[in-house]
Amino acid sequence: MAENHVFHTWDYVVFASMLLVSTAVGLFYAFKWGGAGQRTTEDFLVGNRQISAYPIAFSLAASFMSAVALIGYPAEVYNTGLNILMLNVARILTTMAVCLVYIPLFYRLNIISTYEYINRRFGQVVRYQIVFSFMVYMVFYLGFVTYAPSFALSQVTGMDLWISVAITGLVCTLYTTLGGIKAVVWTDVFQLCIMVIGLLAVLIQGSIHVGSFGKIWNIAKSSGRTSLFDFDPDPRKRYTFWTVSFGASFGWTSIYGCNQVQVQRYLSCKSEKEARKAVILNMFGTCILFTLSCLGGLVMYAVYENCDPIKANRVSTTDELTPLLVMELFDQMPGFPGLFVASAYSGTLSTISSGINALAAVCIEDLIKPTWKPWGQLSSRKKTLISKLLAMTFGLITIGLTGVSSLMGRNIIQATLTFEGIILGPILGVFTLGALFPKSNSKGACVGWFVGVALSTWIGIGGFIYPPSSEFKELLETSTAGCLEINATVPTAVNVTSLLTTITSTKQEKRPNIAETFYSLSFFYYSPIAWLSTVTVGLSVSMLTDGSENLDPCLIAPIVHTIYKYIFKTKPTPSITETNDNLMQHPVPREGSNGCDNSTVLNPIKSTKL
Repeated sequence: MAENHVFHTWDYVVFASMLLVSTAVGLFYAFKWGGAGQRTTEDFLVGNRQISAYPIAFSLAASFMSAVALIGYPAEVYNTGLNILMLNVARILTTMAVCLVYIPLFYRLNIISTYEYINRRFGQVVRYQIVFSFMVYMVFYLGFVTYAPSFALSQVTGMDLWISVAITGLVCTLYTTLGGIKAVVWTDVFQLCIMVIGLLAVLIQGSIHVGSFGKIWNIAKSSGRTSLFDFDPDPRKRYTFWTVSFGASFGWTSIYGCNQVQVQRYLSCKSEKEARKAVILNMFGTCILFTLSCLGGLVMYAVYENCDPIKANRVSTTDELTPLLVMELFDQMPGFPGLFVASAYSGTLSTISSGINALAAVCIEDLIKPTWKPWGQLSSRKKTLISKLLAMTFGLITIGLTGVSSLMGRNIIQATLTFEGIILGPILGVFTLGALFPKSNSKGACVGWFVGVALSTWIGIGGFIYPPSSEFKELLETSTAGCLEINATVPTAVNVTSLLTTITSTKQEKRPNIAETFYSLSFFYYSPIAWLSTVTVGLSVSMLTDGSENLDPCLIAPIVHTIYKYIFKTKPTPSITETNDNLMQHPVPREGSNGCDNSTVLNPIKSTKL
């Protein structure tokens, strides 16, 4: 059972102030200069491409460091140690891929939706496949990142679960609907500051509580929680260097390189150079935030070294450990628990606002524009109004889907990474086919996507039914030697994961062999497996169907042109000049060559469509 603490008046004041400031930012951009700041859908969705790199970098970091990360990662470190910190290596690899391949490709095409690129490259069928995948992923992901932290916080703080979900969802929908991408970006900046303050408060107060941070480190070191490098190549182990560094890089490349939520932000920058700068700054920001969050896990272990709250029946799941720690560290400091709750909900707000704005953009650019002919005759004011109504609709859908998330009993880190791997891996595979392989065609992309989704779903469902053995979870020992009293008769809340583990352990002899091999793969490998199968099948089918013909060189990543020139010593395909003046004063046409010289084509053959 969860141990409830009490929120004081100042805690509610701090929490409410965060919500009010976020709403105020949305109102400011909605009514700025009498509403003249949002004359067009482009301004609502990408800020008229006039936002600088710094707020975009903060916004990217804020939406990535959701409440899932703030609450989930300290608990993961408490259970498995600091080896998860190698995820920062994956962030570096992801940043390199995005800056070299995807930013130059998307920015020079002057698009709003990344899936418009898929339409130009592979046609409408593949475009709708990817759009459908993205929308399913986003609506369920947003519901999950809203519900999971709200449930954990409500169990420990006593805050009403559904009231907190409704309030945060409605506030987020309000400022996103009114203020558009500018409100999203600038509230993200504010919310990121709140998150940093919350994390630092935990580290500082935890160090004071234990004695010093040096003492915290020594306690963690004695238990094996400070070990960073495990080079075991076994893909079934969850947090080895190879699994974390390279496995996670595929999922994050999909998020930063192909996902509308992130791409829409850097497409809002003033120039391609600013976009790259924003992504690089974001890398440093997320690495710092993630490190602070992981260090909070060491604080947690130092505080509960001799009395594990789960074994002592004080909480029922690992997701409740971080809220419990905060409430106990700041029990005599009214306002500080509210500050951390505000930081956790700031992560939720930033993720939801970015998500519903991206969903609105995809719905307009990929569903309404291509299929609804009257759209072109509507005034800019009506188009903007429709955009806002769509953002509001998706916000309300997010609130409605939070209940579905309660059915997922695993810890929030594992659940989100598993879901991302199943959906985003095949999407990255299709984008890779389009950007890096000139001979790939629509038939190959279509079949490759189906195979990637089928394979990753099979592994994901198998891994859920047959959870990996404890030896692959790498859980470290915890103790109850220092607990004053453990009431073994107190019933704990039913936890789906614990129940599945119990059932599995009692029927261990009935587990099929595949459960100990294929189904036991670390969830970090779901994305690379789906990516590899999509690309391999896609290329094979493309070759069997004669590849692509008369391919527009603008649809291939500029880095491929550079490599082609280097290998074959030919003149490179002229690319669109990335200066801000050219992009803004002479926008690239939506159809045709997009300003490229078609006289130089990598593959002098015709395009094929399904």
